[in-house]
Amino acid sequence: MGKNDLDLLQGSWSITSLEMDGQAVPVDALGEARIAIKGDRFTSTGMGAVYEGTVQLDGARKPGRIDMQFDAGPEKGNTNLGIYEIKGDEWKLCIATRGERPMKFESPPGSGVALEVLVRGDSVLAAKTRSTKKAAADAPSTAPAGAFEGEWRMVSAVMNGAPMDPSMVSWVKRIFQGDHTTVIAGPQTMLKAVFTLDASQSPKAMDYQNIAGSHKGKSQLGIYDFDGKVLRICMSAPGDARPPEFESKRGDARALTIWTR
Repeated sequence: MGKNDLDLLQGSWSITSLEMDGQAVPVDALGEARIAIKGDRFTSTGMGAVYEGTVQLDGARKPGRIDMQFDAGPEKGNTNLGIYEIKGDEWKLCIATRGERPMKFESPPGSGVALEVLVRGDSVLAAKTRSTKKAAADAPSTAPAGAFEGEWRMVSAVMNGAPMDPSMVSWVKRIFQGDHTTVIAGPQTMLKAVFTLDASQSPKAMDYQNIAGSHKGKSQLGIYDFDGKVLRICMSAPGDARPPEFESKRGDARALTIWTR
């Protein structure tokens, strides 16, 4: 008896490209994000949280249809509808995070659709990221937990002088846990860093040692302020001087982000 599509999906798959709401996620930010299939269950990791559930396939349709029912993690209780295609060791997946099932392998702006391409096993990027994270895992804790602890949603962002599209902003959240901070856009980890704070400086200083994302393995200097409700962070690019003020202009490679709970 020949293998069906669920048989073909068994095992671990690394995400090699991701597009959300019409915007491509930088390939270096994909890290070791992966989906593992065992029986009819899936586990998605490397995205700032663990997502688990069951998968149902209809391979008789063209393209094939997939339903992902979440029973653990941030999406618990939700069902995402999508389409898929398997070609050897490549798996193309197009999932609606809300609303109706997509009919084409595309992610239009404002659609809430994520388009992913995965390869079986480890990608080159995933292997490098795992090595970097192992080296940084024992970094000493010097930042206080407390005021920032927990989950935040993005209010706005300006990157290198360009405001982030509101449809993309709505995907992004930040988690502080101890001396680690993680920025997640939809299902994907954009940044994970060990951070330190120095409230004696003016503006107050926040520094990163990146352990995942596009700047993994590099340090960054930044500033922050917090009024009890809104948190502002302005970070320089790796190797650049600390920002003197909360702004991001074209060509300065700074990221100015604003967050609230």
